[in-house]
Amino acid sequence: MKNNSQEAIIDIKNLQISFGNQDVLKNVSLQLFNGENLVVLGKSGSGKSVLIKCIVGLLESDSGTIDVFGENVNTLNGSKLNNLRKKIGFLFQSGALYDSMTVKENLEFPLHRIRKNLSQQEIDSKILEALENVGLADALNKMPSQLSGGMRKRISLARTIVVDPLIMLYDEPTTGLDPVTSDEISTLINEVQKKYKTSSIIITHDIECARATANRIVMLQDGEIYMEGDLAAFENSKDPLIKAFF
Repeated sequence: MKNNSQEAIIDIKNLQISFGNQDVLKNVSLQLFNGENLVVLGKSGSGKSVLIKCIVGLLESDSGTIDVFGENVNTLNGSKLNNLRKKIGFLFQSGALYDSMTVKENLEFPLHRIRKNLSQQEIDSKILEALENVGLADALNKMPSQLSGGMRKRISLARTIVVDPLIMLYDEPTTGLDPVTSDEISTLINEVQKKYKTSSIIITHDIECARATANRIVMLQDGEIYMEGDLAAFENSKDPLIKAFF
């Protein structure tokens, strides 16, 4: 649970978004506090991924506000939105690696765009450090097609942390992975939190990932916040919908 001394670095109030006649998020309000892993849990179609895409301005909400580091995302455009995005790492569900680039080139790409003051030696050093932190330093010159699903996810995570983001957004980080690899990814999420002092939102319907990573859990049901609390509150709940997950 949050400590009263903690600072909210993402503050979402009364967020609503619809696609056509379908209400995807309905009056959602939540906060991400400095240094925590917040898991947003819910079954497929509950609006979880839409939520984090609104946070980085990939989708525009119909109403409500999203403040990130005190800035209203909905009022930012162009360079101001891009400057805010530089502080946010987004791990896409698919990994979104560039198939025509080596692992090294995939990690160089965001550094050239975001950390333009670095020398090539500094870039090489940061790439190696990021790969070592995900246990794949030997994959430097491999192509994405040569990597397993778990390795691709690790390289995607390395590409995200190489630019030193302050916030991490994980979109279904363990989807499609076997249980052992899923556990490894969950462990990496916790290691990134400790090493890089990140604050994270982890979107998942994988209850083991939630158990392993969550400092606090918000559960979405039909686009609305159904319950919020720590892991113990969810595990001890007598609510049939909560018990179906836990």
